[in-house]
Amino acid sequence: MKNEEEIETINNEEISAISHETSTENSDDVSQGAKSDEDISFEEVNEEGEVDVKTTIKKLREKIKKLESEKQEYLDLSQRTRADYANFKKEVESNRAMDRKFATKRFIEELFPVLDGYDMAKGNVESWEKVDSNWRVGIEYIFGQLRSVLEKEGVEQFGKIGDEFNPALHESMEMVNVTNEDENGKLVKVLQSGYRMNDTVIRPARVHVGHNETA
Repeated sequence: MKNEEEIETINNEEISAISHETSTENSDDVSQGAKSDEDISFEEVNEEGEVDVKTTIKKLREKIKKLESEKQEYLDLSQRTRADYANFKKEVESNRAMDRKFATKRFIEELFPVLDGYDMAKGNVESWEKVDSNWRVGIEYIFGQLRSVLEKEGVEQFGKIGDEFNPALHESMEMVNVTNEDENGKLVKVLQSGYRMNDTVIRPARVHVGHNETA
């Protein structure tokens, strides 16, 4: 009789343990199912617990369309940024070139008195020839080197007797009557040489222009 009671007690304990394990497993399954439903948030489930395919596809398409739109926005922003940077770089380089050109122009303008003085001295041929030849050759060599440096910077001297008068290059200080028709409208005297840098006139040449009334 005692043995039968012990067997019955053991069976009841086993049944209770099995019930507890089953309940725990079911609870875990429910939790995992809920977690999966959260991960796949775009899935629509109908009343029977089945996934609504049409609605899910529609949501997927909307999501893809939104992502493509965002991608295009980022791409446009990237292209605009690159274009702005390229324009900024060009502007900086252009400003630097202008600064260099302006500095060179200022430097040349400061040299004008020196260059004009040399031209005036050499223009007086009689006095120039009376100067000691060694000194004269030295001065000519120095100014020759100076003009070579200026030419490398794109600076060119212009304005010679016999050149055709050009108002863009020459400043007429006086019209001189000439008998030779070939001298009409041409430079008959250069008071001051002109200078230009890369086709930009820094200073026009100051000249006398020949005029023949019969021409």
